[in-house]
Amino acid sequence: MKKKGALLATLLLGASMLFGCSGGDKAATEPTKEGGKEQGTIKIGALFDITGATGDVGTPYAEGEKAYIEYINSKGGINGYKIELVGQDYAYKIPEAQKLYQKYKSSDKVSAILGWGTADTEALRQQVTADELPFFSASYSENLKNMKESPYNFLTAASYSDQARSVLRWIKENHTGGTPKVALIYNDTAFGKSPIQDAKDFAKEIGVEIVDEQIVDLKALDATSQLLNMKKKAPDYAIIQQTWGATATILKDAKKLGIETQFIGLNWATGEGLLPIAGDAAEGFIGVVTHAFPYEDLPGMAEVKEYLASKGEKLEDKNQKFIQGWVTAKILVEGIKQADDPTSGEGIRQGLEKIKDLDLGGLAAPVTFTADNHAGTNQIRLAKVENGQFKVFTDYFGY
Repeated sequence: MKKKGALLATLLLGASMLFGCSGGDKAATEPTKEGGKEQGTIKIGALFDITGATGDVGTPYAEGEKAYIEYINSKGGINGYKIELVGQDYAYKIPEAQKLYQKYKSSDKVSAILGWGTADTEALRQQVTADELPFFSASYSENLKNMKESPYNFLTAASYSDQARSVLRWIKENHTGGTPKVALIYNDTAFGKSPIQDAKDFAKEIGVEIVDEQIVDLKALDATSQLLNMKKKAPDYAIIQQTWGATATILKDAKKLGIETQFIGLNWATGEGLLPIAGDAAEGFIGVVTHAFPYEDLPGMAEVKEYLASKGEKLEDKNQKFIQGWVTAKILVEGIKQADDPTSGEGIRQGLEKIKDLDLGGLAAPVTFTADNHAGTNQIRLAKVENGQFKVFTDYFGY
């Protein structure tokens, strides 16, 4: 009897050890507890542009995303789950983005993805849909609002087309002296071209004349020829769809040529990183503001300050694109929080679709997602460079 009892105890102990080691993906990392119930880790994939053509804005954006995930984990995670961000630099190259996407899906088994560029995001749409992975791109392409083609893509800021429409509406309402004439300056990429046709259509609709279009490369160090061609059309305004580097080139060359056109940049042309490279040529430049500047006194900055203090850093060392990345990760985490099943892509999608008028403490316009609409907002603000600093001069508005 003693031998049988010892054998039974050994078998029970072995079974208990085997059960304790099982659990699939959720047991991949050290579990946390909520109400006595152990939870696991939710993996999120991320595509960063650190070394590519848009790395000037991509680097601080990526830092903001990583910072928010670290911050939320320091608070115990979400409903007992820790969030693991699996991210790599893809250098703004579509093949590399596709390769990393496959790795995140197959090897890392992520439940959602924080993406980046327009071309790669649009190239991945069919795969994202088939794999049921919520995808938060830093691209605000109008195409991503198409729910039939992109049911798992979410926009966390006004689309490029909505930004352009709002700028055109502002021009129409504030211009004096006849029909306003507008030029469009953009790069020859999916990102650059994204809002152009919509801008032209809307301008025609509201009575604004598009008089010229010029293409300037993302890494251009000279835009003299394009600006001389534009100058012949004498536009009152020029809308820029670029990042900081090309925008600075445009502004500096325009100053050298004595061009008095009012330049207005969409969101990736706007931000503190523009100022040191554009110098005094940036004075008077107007930018679309989708996310707050760190120096704005807003309730949402409290969390950012708390996180940075824990790292021995200061808010003054960060820029608007850091805030943009922070907010994007925050919105995704809110969807995870709302999800009945936060470990699956479909569960997170349903959680995101419960978000209504999410208050971001002023860091961005409130966002709302529904089963029929994944465009979180169409609201922007405008800021003007005065004495070397962007100063916001409008409330949030749409077209």
